Amino acid sequence: MKKTGVDQQLIRDLAGILDETRLTEIEVEDGDMRIRVSRQSPSVQASLPAAPAAAPAPAQAAVTSAPTEKEPAAADSKNAVPSPMVGTAYRSSTPGAAPFIEIGQAVKEGQTLLIIEAMKTMNQIPSPRSGTVTAILFEDAQPVEYGEPLVVIE
Repeated sequence: MKKTGVDQQLIRDLAGILDETRLTEIEVEDGDMRIRVSRQSPSVQASLPAAPAAAPAPAQAAVTSAPTEKEPAAADSKNAVPSPMVGTAYRSSTPGAAPFIEIGQAVKEGQTLLIIEAMKTMNQIPSPRSGTVTAILFEDAQPVEYGEPLVVIE
């Protein structure tokens, strides 16, 4: 017998993960069912009455995926290095240590650009090519999503 209802507890759990990690969207797929939970966009958030400006937007659920909005011009660059996973991006190996890269720095292919922590594992993200770092598109300890542009290397 095929299950036709949506698992509301799963949606609540995913919304809780969004709140804990400050991600904007999370999606899971099980067979032919796909559930995407995302935060409201800032334009919708501004229309809510008496909502504090610093409060995170409440999570909402959607059963289908929607196209994402474009990032600023640097993020649209063909030379942008995308995040290979969802996690928290760090510019250095430990708090207070020198960052792996700075804007204007020359990097070699394979050189570590940043670290992404995912599921309590620190993953070094190597440079896919040699070049000069022209933009760093994330803040230290910022949650990042799969495919999100992180660094531009010209």
